[in-house]
Amino acid sequence: MFSIGPYMFTKSDAQRTVKDGGEIFDLYGQGRKASVIEHLRPTFTGELEADLQSVWNAWTAAGPALRAAGELPTRRLGRVAQISVSPGGLPKRPIDMVDVGWRGLEGDRQATRVHHGRPWQALCIWSSEVIARFRADGHPLEPGFAGENVTIAGLDWGDVRPGVRLQIGEVLCEVTAFSLPCFQNRPFFLNGDFGVMHHERGPVSRVYATVLQPGIMRAEDTVILEP
Repeated sequence: MFSIGPYMFTKSDAQRTVKDGGEIFDLYGQGRKASVIEHLRPTFTGELEADLQSVWNAWTAAGPALRAAGELPTRRLGRVAQISVSPGGLPKRPIDMVDVGWRGLEGDRQATRVHHGRPWQALCIWSSEVIARFRADGHPLEPGFAGENVTIAGLDWGDVRPGVRLQIGEVLCEVTAFSLPCFQNRPFFLNGDFGVMHHERGPVSRVYATVLQPGIMRAEDTVILEP
């Protein structure tokens, strides 16, 4: 087991984090002035613990550097449209409130941890407006069906990208990565075309976030983008 502050990584968590480290770091600079964070890029030695720390340092420094350079959006307000959990598998079902810790929502589990469950994937967040657009196109989606824990209304989803912070009720988090579509999402998309929510299709992707401050989250809580 590896630890960085309050965050715990199994060996496989650490290996996956290091493997994805450079690619996720690139997401922070995408569509922004990437030169302001290039000096923060993680370096790799082949020693797992050191490389994990390097990746984590790079990710956690990138957002503040972009913020200081004026590369992140200004403050916006939204609200929690739905909180969703499941003991494993899809769809996730709505609840009114939940205690959120460093690893995510209490009572929520993933059926498989191959692509899920690391500290930087503590929350999976999506947009009620994006879901509504997909439904208008005939996709049989509802909040929680695609596996997101938190469905947010009222934010321009193009702003919710790696590096930004969200205050969701008592919980402060930082968006770290896009959540890649999974074959388990097929039943909830017309003709099984779950790839329509890939971030390469535009501002339509679910996102992962790291919990920076645990606390209670409630349905209808105010969400502050860049608090």
